[in-house]
Amino acid sequence: MPTFDKLKDVTVKSAKPKEKPYKLADGKGLYLLVTTKGAKLWKVKYRFANIEKKLSLGSYPETSLAKARELRDDARKKLQIENIDPGVLKNSIKRSKKLAAENSFEAIAREWHAKFTPKWTKEHGERILIRLEQNIFPWIGRRPITEVTALELLSALRRVEARGAIETAHRILQICGQVFRYGIATGRAERNLSADLVGALAPVKKKHHASITDPVEVGKLLRTINGYEGFFVTKCALQLAPLFFVRPGELRHAEWSEIDFEMSEWRIPAEKMKMREQHIVPLCTQAITILQELKAFTGEGKYVFPSIRSSKRPMSENTVLGALRRLGYTTDEMTGHGFRSLASTLLNENGWNRDAIERQLAHAERNNIRAAYNYAEYLPERRKMMQWWADHLDNLKTQNEVITLFKSA
Repeated sequence: MPTFDKLKDVTVKSAKPKEKPYKLADGKGLYLLVTTKGAKLWKVKYRFANIEKKLSLGSYPETSLAKARELRDDARKKLQIENIDPGVLKNSIKRSKKLAAENSFEAIAREWHAKFTPKWTKEHGERILIRLEQNIFPWIGRRPITEVTALELLSALRRVEARGAIETAHRILQICGQVFRYGIATGRAERNLSADLVGALAPVKKKHHASITDPVEVGKLLRTINGYEGFFVTKCALQLAPLFFVRPGELRHAEWSEIDFEMSEWRIPAEKMKMREQHIVPLCTQAITILQELKAFTGEGKYVFPSIRSSKRPMSENTVLGALRRLGYTTDEMTGHGFRSLASTLLNENGWNRDAIERQLAHAERNNIRAAYNYAEYLPERRKMMQWWADHLDNLKTQNEVITLFKSA
């Protein structure tokens, strides 16, 4: 059978750019277009429905002469035997791949993350994305979300589980469940695969933040904190932690603009709180004294507890924990979060209203209808409680024996 191909490999390889683009014809509509900048592009001319069209087949040398002819013959087969426009088919495949990329698990997860980030604290949002980027995206991120299987997801989670991060594996599974639900809600996923994996991961061993709750030991802890000889800002953070009993992240991100000395309160904005509600911390007289001393030291800046390296950043999340370690308290004895358990235990033991304690701890609000207003719930009682609490800690700090004080009616 005679051939209509004209080009040789050496001709294609040696083709040089000219002042104007030019073509080197091969056969059956195939030609090489050489641009003024030296690019060599394979094209094929064809007619469909009596309309002349052109189809791009790639560039040389990535697409060789032999490969270009193979692609041309495949296009002619589609055209002559199957009556399919090869250009339309190519664009359709390209759009399908683009759509698949847009509907990949990673694309939808990032879209979900971007949508809900404003509702989370900065740290929480960053933690979620890091967990996905390090543990999920490398394995199933590029897969269309509708094609991801429960076994593939489990395989990725098993890698997390294998390094002993059992709780992290469970949290990542919950995150993936939220991504699947978002995909379903936006019409790009059909089902939530995380539901299929309930019970597939090793159970989490429940652990509590280490905390000292024995009144005698609490007094000893407070005296030890008062004797801290490190950075002054760190010492103030240690002294205020038991008085405020907020979460460590909320404490270190405190800003002077949030402190109202006239009202004797610290109002933490909703975006900084885990439950996304504004939170009020009544300031006892002891806390005001410490804050006023600290203001002379850091009051010109934004943060109450700035980093030792830069006043534009809050102190590190490990600062208070590290200070406790230097004071001789191990991980199993006391943590920054442990001040919350300490306050909760002793306040409950001393007869304070459990609801007022829970509100001051800013625990999860079960009544969503009232959530937006509950930052001030029980506030008069909480003010009284916080002053009593500070006085009680002073008593424990100055005495070596247990003193049980009940609030007056």
